[in-house]
Amino acid sequence: MEILGIGPLELLFILVIALIVLGPGDMVKTGRSIGRFLRKIVTSSEWRTVQKASRELRYLPNRLMREAAMDDLSKDLSDLNQIGGEISKEVKNVENDLSSWTTPPELSSPIPEESIPPTSPPTEPAPPPSQDSGDPNP
Repeated sequence: MEILGIGPLELLFILVIALIVLGPGDMVKTGRSIGRFLRKIVTSSEWRTVQKASRELRYLPNRLMREAAMDDLSKDLSDLNQIGGEISKEVKNVENDLSSWTTPPELSSPIPEESIPPTSPPTEPAPPPSQDSGDPNP
């Protein structure tokens, strides 16, 4: 377990040195003042700003990767839109080609009515000849 990059043996060594230098009475006062100082730092707005900046720097690579992926997706979307436009143009060209094959040609001038033969009304078929009489004309 490390605290601020200091291992347990190093921490014990620092405490022994502090006990020798400060003595047992001053050690309590110094610990209390260090605790107040640390609490004041941790509850300050500057500490929150430092923590926020640290968090942003920690997640910066992930955010950049997501944004790069969005750029790639927007490029892919623009490519798809371009391809879709080309496909719609080709479909219109094919429709025009097919309509020229399936639509009958229009006559350039109307046909005069004199050249159209008159149609006679349909006539009823003649009744079949009866077989009783041998005379074809009754």
